[in-house]
Amino acid sequence: MNRAVAPQPHPTGSGSGARLVDLSHVVQHGMTTYPGLPGPYIEDHLSREESRARYAPGTEFQIGRVTLVANTGTYLDAPFHRFADGDDLSQVPLSRLVDVPGVLVDVSASSTPAIGADVFDGLAVSGRAVLIRTGWDRHWGTADYGAAGHPFLTAEAVSWLVSQAPAVVGIDSVNIDDMADLHRPAHTGLLAAGIPIVEHLCRLDGLPAAGFRFHAAPVAVAGMGTFPIRAYGLIDPV
Repeated sequence: MNRAVAPQPHPTGSGSGARLVDLSHVVQHGMTTYPGLPGPYIEDHLSREESRARYAPGTEFQIGRVTLVANTGTYLDAPFHRFADGDDLSQVPLSRLVDVPGVLVDVSASSTPAIGADVFDGLAVSGRAVLIRTGWDRHWGTADYGAAGHPFLTAEAVSWLVSQAPAVVGIDSVNIDDMADLHRPAHTGLLAAGIPIVEHLCRLDGLPAAGFRFHAAPVAVAGMGTFPIRAYGLIDPV
């Protein structure tokens, strides 16, 4: 999984006075996101050099081409990812993914990878973006990122979340499920309830426990259930 990783941007200001935190990994040629899946192939469809013959002197363009599997970088899983009759990327309501009030659940100090329902005690999550910070993004770009022992939601935690109907659930781990559990209870339970999932988030340590809004809209592709996103949080001004 070793590869060059571009410097990541730091939180910046926004025109509204809210502070912006970029929560997405950079997509790079050949990178590994999930063990066993191929990395993206990024190339020119039309290079700047080739374009010069088509335009006036001093005018040039680049048109790129990316070949990738949908599970690349930071991405959203729609219900169609798991269920043939579920909403695809073009059908998931934007109201679940754009300008959603957020709740951060920090389990980065946990001694076990299993995230139980108890971590949500006392939290109001209905209609909110529930983002789970495990700290696993520190392994991004290394073989450890896709290794056993990564943090994941237990079936009990999933049942609790489904009962509370959050808008979307995200995590900064390699998988919201235990990769050893081929029943995939988190993907099954959440997506069956119409709750999209965002995996491979990063820099969740830049968000407060509450008082921020989450954005994670994918391209509206019909007939697909997963696609990379540019996820970010806007922290409400004090």
